[in-house]
Amino acid sequence: MARQAMFAGLVYDENERVVETAVIGPDAFYVIDDDGFKRHIDSEEVDRQVLGFFLAQLEDNKELAVEQMLNMMGKDDLFTKAAIDASLRNVNMDEIIAQGVPEQARNMLGMLGFRITINLHGEVIKLDQPTIPDEE
Repeated sequence: MARQAMFAGLVYDENERVVETAVIGPDAFYVIDDDGFKRHIDSEEVDRQVLGFFLAQLEDNKELAVEQMLNMMGKDDLFTKAAIDASLRNVNMDEIIAQGVPEQARNMLGMLGFRITINLHGEVIKLDQPTIPDEE
């Protein structure tokens, strides 16, 4: 189980209330208030669903991701592109979960409108995320 809830502050219940987090022993949980009954959902289960969605999007848009990374780095050479390609091919969900998301990044995601909605069983039922503006 996870030691931290990766998306703390960004997870909401079906009633649009922010889901609390709790740590019991070494394990982190999202805590849903079900009419006074506190349902503890293993945070890693929810986090893996969200990361799975992101990794699928990354796979579907790999060319755009590589191009954007090269632009951000200010480089456009073959070796840098190969290194980025290799990095994207070797993304490991377990490593991402172990590293977590810094609080500052979570706050920024929240300000941009990123929101995860889960049901009482911890299933992600909705994922709101900022979109890239269309170029005109």
